[in-house]
Amino acid sequence: MDPRIHQLQHQPLQLPKTKNTNVSSSNSASFQQVLQKEVESLTISKHARTRLQERNIHIQDHVWETISSKVKEAKAKGVTESLVVTKDAALVVSAKNDTVITAMDRNEAASQIFTNINGTILMEDQAGPTGGLQAAD
Repeated sequence: MDPRIHQLQHQPLQLPKTKNTNVSSSNSASFQQVLQKEVESLTISKHARTRLQERNIHIQDHVWETISSKVKEAKAKGVTESLVVTKDAALVVSAKNDTVITAMDRNEAASQIFTNINGTILMEDQAGPTGGLQAAD
């Protein structure tokens, strides 16, 4: 045998033992909640943000959360473009992109024709974060 060639014995690779790092359920839950909130949140387009300001439309945080949740639900049913009608406003939302496209107050919305919408979310009762919501497709 050629002295330049050495035959090596192959031994199975042993990975170093790792410490068992269990994350407490409270830390895990809070991270899960933060992640879920980020995933569910809607983006408000520049146009929609301008319309909200111009028309003095104020939507409370818990209502935004509910809108976001309902848009996600509508998206799961195949809705791509939705009209979200609240007590004070009407929003056109792209469920496909999770983006609020435009906003108008209810008086202005009453005289409009909405096109390219394949779903509607009615939110007449806004008493609380889960108050009386209906999603229609």
